[in-house]
This record gives sequence, C-alpha cells and structure tokens, in this order.
Amino acid sequence: MTTSHPSGPDEPPRADAGHPAPPAPYGIPDQYGNPVPYGNSAPYANPAPYANPYGNPTPYGPPAPALPWYPPPAPAPPPQPLPYHRMAVAAGAPGWWRSPLGTAVVLGGAILVAVAVFVGGEIAGAVLDRPRDTDGNVVWGGTGDTALTLLSLALCIPVVLLAARWVQRRPGGTVSSVTGALRWRWLGLCLAVALPVSAAIMGLSLLLPDPEGGGPEMAWAGLAPFLLGLATVCLLVPFQAAAEEYVFRGWLAQAVGAWFRSPWVAVAPQAVLFAAAHGWGTPWGFVDLVVFGLVAGLLTIRTGGLEAAIALHVLNNLLAMGFMAAIAGGLESDETAADMDGLMLAVDVPLVVLYAAVVLYLARRRGVRTRGLHPGERGHPLPRATTAPETTP
Repeated sequence: MTTSHPSGPDEPPRADAGHPAPPAPYGIPDQYGNPVPYGNSAPYANPAPYANPYGNPTPYGPPAPALPWYPPPAPAPPPQPLPYHRMAVAAGAPGWWRSPLGTAVVLGGAILVAVAVFVGGEIAGAVLDRPRDTDGNVVWGGTGDTALTLLSLALCIPVVLLAARWVQRRPGGTVSSVTGALRWRWLGLCLAVALPVSAAIMGLSLLLPDPEGGGPEMAWAGLAPFLLGLATVCLLVPFQAAAEEYVFRGWLAQAVGAWFRSPWVAVAPQAVLFAAAHGWGTPWGFVDLVVFGLVAGLLTIRTGGLEAAIALHVLNNLLAMGFMAAIAGGLESDETAADMDGLMLAVDVPLVVLYAAVVLYLARRRGVRTRGLHPGERGHPLPRATTAPETTP
C-alpha cells in the first residue's frame, strides 16, 4: 500500500508525518547565536574564571593550571677592585705559573738588553777607533761608561711592560698604577715633595765627616766635562731610576702579590733583592737600601702606583750623580748607596720616612685611587687615564 506525501516530492518529510526532522546543517545555535558544528549544542567550554576578564570561552576545555612562579635569579655581585700588588690577579689571565714564568722573562730580557748595549758599544768603539783597556774592552771614559750602564738599566722598562702583556695577559700600564697608566700630575706633586727631602739628604751627606778620616780631595772637573756629564745624567737617570722601580716595586711586588694577599709578603722580598742588586758594601748601606725598598713598596701599594717611589728615587739619583759629574773622575767611581756608613744611615732613614708620611697625607687629601680592575674581562671599564688623581670610589 502506497502512502502519499502531503507535501511535494522534493520537500523533506515533516515531523508530523511520522519521520524525525533532520538536524540543522550546522547544529543548534549556541548561547551566542552561532551554529555549533557536529550537533553539539553545548558551548566549547566555560569561560575561564581567572583568565580572560571578558569571559570568552576556552576553545578546547578548561584552562590549563598556571605555571608556578619563580623569582628571577639574583644578579651576580660585581667584582671587587683589588690593591696594586694584586693587579696580576685583577687584570691578568688566571694561572699560578704566569708569575714565575714572567719573572724569568724579565730576568732574561734584562740580560739580553745589557748584552745588546754592550755589543752596540763595542761596535761603536770599533767604528770610532776608541782606545781599549787591558781586557780588550772599549774605553769610553767616566761619562760614556756611565751612559751605557744607565741605558742598559733604563731599557728594562719595556721588558717589564712586555712581560706583563705577553705572559700575564694584562695591560702593561697596570704595572704603572691601578688606573692603567702613569698619573703625571700625581707624579709631579710627588716630585715637589721629594725635592726638598732629597736636597736635605744630599746637603747633610756633604756635611758629615768621612768615616775613614779623610778621603781624596775633590777637584773641579771643568765646565765642558761637567756639562756633558750633567746632560747625560739628566737624560738617562730618570729612566734608570724608574726602571728599577718598575722591576722591584712593580713587577716583583705584583708577582708575589699574585700568590699572597698580604702587602707585607709582597713588599719584603723585593726590598731584600733591591738591596742585594746594589752590591755588598757595608752593613749600614744594606740596611738603608732595605728600608728604602720597604718604604717605597708600601708607598706604591698605599697610593696605587709607582709615582711616589719613582719621584724620590729619581731625585736622589739626580742630585747625587749630578754632584759627582762636577768632580773630576766622579762618574768613574763605582761607589753606590751600599757603601753608606752609620752616620749617613741615621740621616737618610728619617728623611725617607718623613717623605712617605707627607705623601700619604696628600694621597688621602686628594683621594688618590688605590684599587683597580681589568678593563674588559672583569665587567668594569678601566678608568680613563688622566693627568689628575682620581677619587677612590
């Protein structure tokens, strides 16, 4: 029996005709009036209660739990500046072996420089047909021999700077001071303080009696020899005295300071070696040189550089050797500070200590920088080298 459809053949059967109504093409509209696919009449999800303030539904279910909150890591503390005798640690590459290796390089370089100056003098003597002594060495006279000796010592400055640069991988200027350069204005102020002290030492030494009851009579060298000797002394003595400071108060103090924190441990060995380098004369002379090395070493650490030690050393040598240039045969003498007597020791040591006290007072008043860091590897830029003393942070 055939059932007829009340509607047309192309119309879908109606529910009242005994057939269920087909689902809507896109499902039943959701709460916002949008059709839900696949016939799911529920919204995608409930609004996240603590997430979106607008209440929009989450597409794929309830919101994920919030990740736990961790505080940001505390920043690493900045590196602390170190004193002068520790600059090989603050400014150089790590490695316990760098200090002894660098010391060997400095010693070998000093020997090579001395040999080069000697060979150069021999070649120049052969070209100029200079006379020779019984050993076959060229005779230059007191002024010429003094000039060669001073030059061989002065050339130790680049040796020290290159050893710091090549072996310890740090700026060579960190041997000069904690600022990475020689502080010229501070050096000038130290020279002004050292001048009256050195003049007093020189004047009192001339007034003291000769311990042996009378020495050879002093005679005027003549104007031409005096001017030549004075020019040689003024030209080379500042570099010679500064070179000794760079080697002993600079390199040796920082080489020992790379292993030990105490300034006394860094200062004591260089003072003894400094006295021994001047030769073995009298016990008083050895004590005087040790005291000078200790005072100059502590001044270097307390002021953060070699300027104070260089100033006193340069003026002492300039006045003493300048006076010897005025005496006939004075520059030919091999007498050094190691031959000092007890009376001169009693005069020299108090004046050196007085110089140190005045310099330390001025350093505190002017805020001279006494600590420093490496320019790049330690995260703090090296202070710009200026002629004025810098204020301690």
